[in-house]
Amino acid sequence: MKKNILYLHTHDSGRYLEPFGAAVKTPNLMKLAQEGTLFRQAYCAAPTCSPSRVGLLSGQSPHSTNMLGLAQRGFQMDCYDTHLSNFLRNQGYHTCLFGVQHEAPEPSMLGYDYWFDEDCHHSEFILRDTAASTHAADYLLNYQEDKPFFMSVGFINTHRRYPKAPDDFVNPDYVKPPMTIPDTKENRKDMADFMYSAKIADDSVGVVLDALKRSGREDNTIIIFTTDHGIAFPFMKCNCYDTGIGVTLIMKFTGNQAAGKVSDSLISQIDVYPTLCDMLEIRKPDYLQGRSFVGLFTDPEQEINSEVFAEVTYHAAYEPMRCIRTSRYKLIRYFDCHNGYVPANIDASPSKDDMIDAGLLRQTHEREMLFDLALDPLERKNLVNSNDCKDIYDDLRLRLENWMERTGDPLLRVGYRVPKPEGAWVNRLSDLDPGCTISE
Repeated sequence: MKKNILYLHTHDSGRYLEPFGAAVKTPNLMKLAQEGTLFRQAYCAAPTCSPSRVGLLSGQSPHSTNMLGLAQRGFQMDCYDTHLSNFLRNQGYHTCLFGVQHEAPEPSMLGYDYWFDEDCHHSEFILRDTAASTHAADYLLNYQEDKPFFMSVGFINTHRRYPKAPDDFVNPDYVKPPMTIPDTKENRKDMADFMYSAKIADDSVGVVLDALKRSGREDNTIIIFTTDHGIAFPFMKCNCYDTGIGVTLIMKFTGNQAAGKVSDSLISQIDVYPTLCDMLEIRKPDYLQGRSFVGLFTDPEQEINSEVFAEVTYHAAYEPMRCIRTSRYKLIRYFDCHNGYVPANIDASPSKDDMIDAGLLRQTHEREMLFDLALDPLERKNLVNSNDCKDIYDDLRLRLENWMERTGDPLLRVGYRVPKPEGAWVNRLSDLDPGCTISE
């Protein structure tokens, strides 16, 4: 029988988890990383929820599937047949979903034989993840099908709003906020709540992994853990900086020669789908754009990609950007005439409020940004006008344009303005909060 696949995923966790050295205790994920392979240079295809998930689960750039915005706001894939669940179902897999999916208005569109989302829309995030993990665990322990399974277990944590950390969890006075925001009392409290949210997600992961072990199926299961994009703070989620596109990716399976090792090879989440095809010895469908990194399980340091790409078109509001990242350089391009920050695309937080009060919305950013990540890993010095970097800029811009053409990017077809689908809900650029939803 082919190997089972257990796909575990959180919201908005980026790399702020223990396997990356963050001061966020996630012991179950740490154990998974130490027993599997941690990919330290893995990047999402889009630092916004639905497009990122569709990138991984279709093996394509999000714009190639027409997933240009958020599923709950009316954006959809052109064809859900390419979704990994549908694909594996057609390959003889039993497919099931527990908890969050963010690729379609309804799970029935994604090819799942069974799904559980009762309680998964509860406003209390702790209850939602507890319900998802508990029912996934029960399903594993009572699974009787004579087919391999693809099980997707989605956790709402660490999405905002974070559950409030108990007083005995951590003292916020000794918590460090992300590097992109000021170290203030309110931001320290906010980060403490994020840490508690990560603990809840980790506890939920542990429940499912424990059930998999007790079921006796662990040795015949490929375990994947990842998240959709960076954490929900300013200059992170919904940005093409590494703080937005850098993700946690861990894979574990029996026979992995790279077990207990890390890989620094540059990969994209769109590479997961073709990798699974190789691992399962299934012919890769023609629509895949990613590259298999199955070779990293024998040689973790071999090169898979010379570059990866990421994109934003819509999040809550229209903010089209594209980027190319190599092992050393990154070029980010914005494609609309607005060169200010878009507040609706920044999740509500104390740090957002403070930055707006300090004048963030009067600030502007460059339309193009080039960074030397070896000398400037925090992406603060824009080299786009540097004569010394002209050849690098020209090369990256050409490669970015070639990728956009090759993958049918609609930005090139419509003169840098991509209309939203009929009936979709988006925000105005001037809206301070994504809750001010209108149809433009």
